Amino acid sequence: MRLGKKGKFSPRYIGPYEILKRIGKVAYRLALPPKLSLIHNVFHVSMLRKYMPDPSHILSYQPMELNEDLTYNEEPMEISDRKEKVLRTKRILLVKVLWRSHSREEATWELENSMRVKYPYIFLISGK
Repeated sequence: MRLGKKGKFSPRYIGPYEILKRIGKVAYRLALPPKLSLIHNVFHVSMLRKYMPDPSHILSYQPMELNEDLTYNEEPMEISDRKEKVLRTKRILLVKVLWRSHSREEATWELENSMRVKYPYIFLISGK
């Protein structure tokens, strides 16, 4: 579906949305989410675009155990990099941590001292 700023039509597509019903020869009723409830849900075919499946749109899923309060424990997998941040009077050692159930792009820079205290085994695995 094509939509722009402030509800005005422009060449920006959002969706995909399920087609509920064909209305006449050139219009379709779509199943829109509640946040789009102010928009009329019948669209001319010129406002719609066929969805082309793309493997990059599929997210990888790994089941994880949840605690009773619906939280989970993050576990580091490895240390991929390290650097030293120099401030005026001190130096801070940082490590780039790859977390379980996260992609490489979601690796975070953490303080090396706090990681050594909380996860000492990760330094034995990575050899750093």
